[in-house]
Amino acid sequence: MFAAATAAIIIAMTLALVRAFAGPSLYDRVLAGNSFGTKTVLLIGLMGFLTGRPDFLDIALLYALINFAATIAILRFFSYRTPKGTPAEPRSAQSGGGEA
Repeated sequence: MFAAATAAIIIAMTLALVRAFAGPSLYDRVLAGNSFGTKTVLLIGLMGFLTGRPDFLDIALLYALINFAATIAILRFFSYRTPKGTPAEPRSAQSGGGEA
């Protein structure tokens, strides 16, 4: 049963990598990367259970936090990125607020 679960997680991770490399948009790639990270957390937890080492769960939780923070950082980075050739303006200047 656990071997089947491990195989299913590895197949799902492979499909997530395919989507990450072939994704038509940036958000598809970010979602695939986040999905790959989530499946990695599942795989680490499953391996910790199979080997009888409960400290793997701590590693899996740490990896989940890093995965979440990295996803938010990547999305924030791409939301503030401007096209080439245009001057970068602060976010508050674009919304119309601020000093005149």
